[in-house]
Amino acid sequence: MNHNNITLIGMPGAGKSTVGVVLAKVLGYGFLDSDLAIQEQTKKKLHELISFHGEKGFLEIENQINAAISVSNTVIATGGSAVFGEEAMRHLQAISTVVYLKLSYESLKERLGDLHERGVVMEQGQTLSDLMDIRCPLYEKYAHITIEADQLDIRAIVRKITASASLESCSG
Repeated sequence: MNHNNITLIGMPGAGKSTVGVVLAKVLGYGFLDSDLAIQEQTKKKLHELISFHGEKGFLEIENQINAAISVSNTVIATGGSAVFGEEAMRHLQAISTVVYLKLSYESLKERLGDLHERGVVMEQGQTLSDLMDIRCPLYEKYAHITIEADQLDIRAIVRKITASASLESCSG
């Protein structure tokens, strides 16, 4: 396992991008937001990609772009739906320590507001609870480290990640 990158996964609203920027500063790493990389490479906003290609088509684009990420000494914040791309997730596991920022349903509901306005990939009629039921087992499957983030502020999450990642790299 290659530990010179850290990939953050988790539900929309879990704080992946916010934590990622702070973590990158603390480690002296670069920062890559995979949602922004998708927008940059396709020259379209995420909601435009979803509208044009459908959810399945968007997930294929996301999988291809994430599977091609080639960086070092970088914190990578993925979109919440990245875990649906098996090829991408296996790639990210190989090039980084994958950290799942885990939040409770109550915390996510409070943070998220309108899921559709955020551009969250979900089927018609799906609720946040449905989405968590589908995604959380995948986050757990791919994560090397899980951080229970409910009661933690950004600095505490960053401290936990750096402590866990350094312990992981010593034993791995």
